[in-house]
Amino acid sequence: MLPDVQPRGSHFIGGAYVDAPGGGEITSLYPATGEVIARVHAATSATVDQAVDAALEAQRAWGRKSGAERGRVLRRAADLLRDRNRALSQLETMDTGKPISETLVADAASGADCLDYFGGLAASIAGEQIDLGGSFAYTRREPLGVVGAIGAWNYPIQIACWKAAPALACGNAVVFKPSELTPLSALHLAEILLEAGLPPGVFNVVQGRGETGRVLVEHPGIAKISLTGSVPTGKAVMAAAGAGIKHVTMELGGKSPLIVFDDADLDSAVGGAMLGNFYSAGQICSNGTRVFVQRRVYAAFLDRLTRRTDAIRLGDPLDQATQMGPLISEQQRVKVLSYIEAGRQEGARLVIGGEAPSLPGFEKGSFVRPTIFADVQDGMRIAREEIFGPVMSVLVFDHEDEVVERANDTEFGLAAGVFTKDIQRAHRTIANLQAGTCWINAYNLTPVEVPFGGVKRSGVGRENSRAAIDHYTRLKSVYVEMGDVDAPF
Repeated sequence: MLPDVQPRGSHFIGGAYVDAPGGGEITSLYPATGEVIARVHAATSATVDQAVDAALEAQRAWGRKSGAERGRVLRRAADLLRDRNRALSQLETMDTGKPISETLVADAASGADCLDYFGGLAASIAGEQIDLGGSFAYTRREPLGVVGAIGAWNYPIQIACWKAAPALACGNAVVFKPSELTPLSALHLAEILLEAGLPPGVFNVVQGRGETGRVLVEHPGIAKISLTGSVPTGKAVMAAAGAGIKHVTMELGGKSPLIVFDDADLDSAVGGAMLGNFYSAGQICSNGTRVFVQRRVYAAFLDRLTRRTDAIRLGDPLDQATQMGPLISEQQRVKVLSYIEAGRQEGARLVIGGEAPSLPGFEKGSFVRPTIFADVQDGMRIAREEIFGPVMSVLVFDHEDEVVERANDTEFGLAAGVFTKDIQRAHRTIANLQAGTCWINAYNLTPVEVPFGGVKRSGVGRENSRAAIDHYTRLKSVYVEMGDVDAPF
């Protein structure tokens, strides 16, 4: 029997649970079995108003606190997240279907790292002094006000922390909307922040679907929107935010290239390709789903890749021995299977996988076996469109210039990776790739100290690192005259 994870209320506003029965019901399903594990209600417009009003009121005092005071709260929250990591990981596994072997190390734990990092940075957020020869000027970094943050379902608590930590460190308040598919862990984060000493109303959670997101984006009390989501959602959010001249950062989709040169350590390259396609059952925006392999090692790479992929263990996500869980929903499984069929129809060679297994005890789970297509051509749908499932496309190439041109031939530009022992070629290739987040001889590692984000249609702005401070503060310039004012009148 699954543990009870029903929250005490649908929303968290002003330091307390709030419900709004007038909003439509949202059910959270356990993707491994299809069972309903919790029910919440979508926020009405009045609920969003209540959350924004609470945030506006609380932000005034929070923004006046010193960075050191704000940092202490964030660091205490990080400690609480780590203390409760197992319970939070179990909750995240039930809400997302990701195996607990993954959530234990990649979800609340990475969220704690983010809170720790920005907690340590908060006291150093400052402007600069500019000597003007007799007079001087200085700048102040000031909070924007209330941030409307919209999360995604693949990393619910991590994304909540990635948005909340820099916003709070800079003195803003936050109204966070989780994905309707994963509504639970953000509520626990709100509880933990309150327990750590965050004043009521500084971090609020409202549930809802796209309509709630639209109300939040258009709300006149919101100064900035931070979104993690799809390109179509990003277009709609940016247009709505533009009407109100709001600050926006967006981390959107990708169809990222991973390039394996013929001098690469093949075992490491295979490991990188698997991390970049099969972790979280392939539901990661930065995944390197176009794996370009140089011709001389193409067959050997495919052989090692196939053998290791065949050994991946699917099963009960709450069993720590399980390596891959189900997709987030049956709808997502249908979508992924349709892309697999498109790959077959367009002539790609199915090497392994391609089916939806029925696992004993989990017959209603949204599982798809890890799938590899070889001999993929650039124009195929599986090589051009974001699938968001465990489907890897392997393409062959001959020369560096050729593969760079092909890798860049996409509307996306979130991430890219290169495997080679030639360090000059590695840096040269990375410099020529149109992507915002890149790796050399690694893939999908995203420490909070490093900026994360994309170019082209993969988004605007950056999350994490000191770069995030620029997106959660505004600069005020102050000119100080030290002499008399000499006016020509």
